[in-house]
Amino acid sequence: QVQLRESGPGLVNPSQTLFLNCAVSGASITTNDYWSWIRQVPGKGLQWMGAIASTGYTYYNPSLKSRTSISRDTSKNQFALQLTSVTPEDTAVYYCAKWDHAALNTAIAALWITYRSGAWGQGTQVTVPT
Repeated sequence: QVQLRESGPGLVNPSQTLFLNCAVSGASITTNDYWSWIRQVPGKGLQWMGAIASTGYTYYNPSLKSRTSISRDTSKNQFALQLTSVTPEDTAVYYCAKWDHAALNTAIAALWITYRSGAWGQGTQVTVPT
């Protein structure tokens, strides 16, 4: 059984950098599928942010690419999200997820998704104050 758990600060001040970690158990991030970050934006929906493949190759939502970096620590079987220059519009619940290729392709095409395919963490609230 694969389990994912997000962790990081609940509040990040404007202009600062958000860093979130996703700890993975039950599957290896180096041998399986794609490891994705998604956020539930209030009033808007689930926005795909980016992903890192088992090879280490990264994919990003074009609207967020300039501010987003996904990395991994293979020795700890975890991957991370960095989002720079945050504003109150970045306030959301942030999720990490394990996806297959089809789910990744759907996210790349749609950018805003409607179905939680694969395995998801419980999510973590991040607030950027005004």
